[in-house]
Amino acid sequence: MIPAKGYAAQNAESDLAPWEFERRDVGAHDVQIEILYCGVCHTDYHLTKNEWFPGLFPMVPGHEIVGRVVAVGGHVQKFTTGDAAGVGVMVDSCRHCENCDNGQEQFCLDGGVLTYNNPDREGKPAYGGYSNTIVVHERYVHVISEKLDLAAVAPLLCAGITTYSPLRKWNVGKGHKLAIVGLGGLGHLGVKFGLAFGAEVTVLSTSESKRKDAKALGAHNFVVTRIPEEAATVTAAFDFILDTVAADHDIAPYLAMLRTNGTYINVGMPAKPLDVSAFTLASGNKTVAGSGAGGMPETQEMLDFCANHNIVSDIELINIKDINTAFERMLKGDVRYRFVIDMKTL
Repeated sequence: MIPAKGYAAQNAESDLAPWEFERRDVGAHDVQIEILYCGVCHTDYHLTKNEWFPGLFPMVPGHEIVGRVVAVGGHVQKFTTGDAAGVGVMVDSCRHCENCDNGQEQFCLDGGVLTYNNPDREGKPAYGGYSNTIVVHERYVHVISEKLDLAAVAPLLCAGITTYSPLRKWNVGKGHKLAIVGLGGLGHLGVKFGLAFGAEVTVLSTSESKRKDAKALGAHNFVVTRIPEEAATVTAAFDFILDTVAADHDIAPYLAMLRTNGTYINVGMPAKPLDVSAFTLASGNKTVAGSGAGGMPETQEMLDFCANHNIVSDIELINIKDINTAFERMLKGDVRYRFVIDMKTL
């Protein structure tokens, strides 16, 4: 076994604190990564606080992992020591079901293994990226371009693929009007991808303070949805709405902003069920959809696209000892736009 150290929540009431544990030895198809950076996702807070479902404790969060390969198994083909590498929201799956065969391992029919808060296929707890090292089968490790800032790449492994995947699935691009709800860790990447794909991008926000930021990112338009006069200007205006807000909220106003045959896509995953009127959907042939991360091939496609178009997350690099404060600030929206932990501070 490989000694490891990180930050863990011992239960849903405790703060994250230093904790030592073990990783498995490197197998024939495994890659061991020295973790350099790990993004801080809203999901990390949800799971450590049991907000979605009971957690598996002690819990080491983190599924936006970037580092360098320090060891490889004898049958590994994609990596050699010294390579930059990344790990996202999952670290294993059955590898033989229909979804795995189709490159949608995140929907493994036999039970995929999330990067943390999940038992691995041997029944042992999986521990995430708020740590110094990780061992993962090479299928679930991604090639990271040296052309990009590695720290700013880390959030792409979750926030990036979470926004890229639905825009690609729905073929959002030139000639489409796309609205992004929320300008946070996911939202700002939704803006970047929407622009890169050629769509006309509007940011929908409850806060006037985000207007300048939206314009700086290149958004064509900005609407404060709490101002009725502004919201009225985008009634039946959008082909697609990508909702990135994690807090519970009413989506009815956004459905009214869809054009006929328009699609609302939720990636924010609020805890409470969405309240949707069947009459609203039927009155304009509207679609309500969701999207969950992306499979291994699509995640690598996204990373390659980002390398070719110089897309990374806007980040604030933090010391790991400040992670609990970062959680508090994240809940207040006090970050532009993603915290990333510098693991040399561990």
